[in-house]
Amino acid sequence: MYYPLKEIFAIGIGPSSSHTVGPMKAAKRFVDNLATENLIDKVTSLKVDLYGSLALTGVGHGTLRAIVLGLMGMTAEDVDPNQPYYVSVEKDKMLHLARQKPLAFDLDKDMVLNKEIFLPEHSNGMKFTALGNKGKKILEETYFSIGGGTVLRKDEMDKRFEQTVYNVPHHFDSCAELQQICQKYNLAISEVVLQNEVCLQKESEVLDYLQKIHNIMEEAIERGMKKQGVLPGGLEVKRRAPEIYERLKVKFLKNQQDGLEVIDWLNMWGFAVAEENAAGGRVVTAPTMGSAGIIPSVLRYFIRFSSHNSPFTVEDGVVKFLTTAAAICSLYRSNASISGAEVGCQGEIGVACSMAAAGLAAAMGGTNEQIEQAAEIAMEHNLGLTCDPVNGLVQVPCIERNAMGAVKAVNSARLAMRGDGKHIVSLDNVIKTMYATGKDMSTRYKETSLGGLAVNITNC
Repeated sequence: MYYPLKEIFAIGIGPSSSHTVGPMKAAKRFVDNLATENLIDKVTSLKVDLYGSLALTGVGHGTLRAIVLGLMGMTAEDVDPNQPYYVSVEKDKMLHLARQKPLAFDLDKDMVLNKEIFLPEHSNGMKFTALGNKGKKILEETYFSIGGGTVLRKDEMDKRFEQTVYNVPHHFDSCAELQQICQKYNLAISEVVLQNEVCLQKESEVLDYLQKIHNIMEEAIERGMKKQGVLPGGLEVKRRAPEIYERLKVKFLKNQQDGLEVIDWLNMWGFAVAEENAAGGRVVTAPTMGSAGIIPSVLRYFIRFSSHNSPFTVEDGVVKFLTTAAAICSLYRSNASISGAEVGCQGEIGVACSMAAAGLAAAMGGTNEQIEQAAEIAMEHNLGLTCDPVNGLVQVPCIERNAMGAVKAVNSARLAMRGDGKHIVSLDNVIKTMYATGKDMSTRYKETSLGGLAVNITNC
């Protein structure tokens, strides 16, 4: 299944693509359906039911806030992070449906957290019910946030893994198929993606979008490097990126750099974006928000430390990086999952690490075989990674995992580039293994905050 760039790299408000971006899209879609059927004026009340992981960790992940924004008819790009939309609804108990009709809406009563109910289709379930006069049900729809900000309605879940028909020349369902396409047409993986994309939109629009998401990634790094203070949510987690940045600047000015200092920069950039995400800032799903710091960090590593050894210009290297990473993400989304609630953090940090490793190898002039090996190495050493956010917040251990994932991605790419691309474990095999591992993993370790660090840290 080929996933277009805009489905891989989406712009959203933190802290979670599956728990924030997805629910916001679902609520907006529900409201749009009401509007299409000319039902907005008939609605007298709303009820929202959250299930499973959304109910268990939704408060800490910003799910309630996201749904309120979606019910107001807003998209991520509409939102002004400085405006207290949610606070106003919480205080006044009044919501403007589709930014048109004021409705009484009590978050404590009309947003129900069904923490013990897991819908069979997916852990991230939500039901929207619009009622009219005398409590008559006008419209009821159930949605699932399946990862990376993608949402499907209940009737669409059976077709989740079916081929999405895009009018593109190169469809691939496995890395083996992707490699065959590359060999048949003498293409790099990035060129396969670009040839597909120019059939969906103009080439200039493709390049503009890639530049746009790169700019947003860079802006998130810059904001995160400078903003100080404590992250919201109650854990009192202090922003670390600004302090690391100041120390690195001092060492640079005093010419006290050491041979491993590049790791400090990777860590700092990973922290910067992850902290911005945790604070509800604007970031790019890459492939999720919980893992949004890895690709920006590794991409900046390429630009600042490695581009002089690349056969490409910086601009071309960035395009090759992002398009190659997108192709790798398509493979995970087609054959496994990028949802922490479904397969644990191996589906978020692990996939982001795999994407970044492949992207870096491509930007450095790696062969298609070396690119595959870089992606495989990165995931192989993230297998079994649990998703156990403390207090349901995308902070501990999530922020540090972004930094560690960035370092691991660089190392994976370097290992692959030192070889000839031949390897025992294929990327297809490791993706299959990751999905099976996620299915076998206890629900306690899949974004429910019922196990792992989320439980044990309070006892330490």
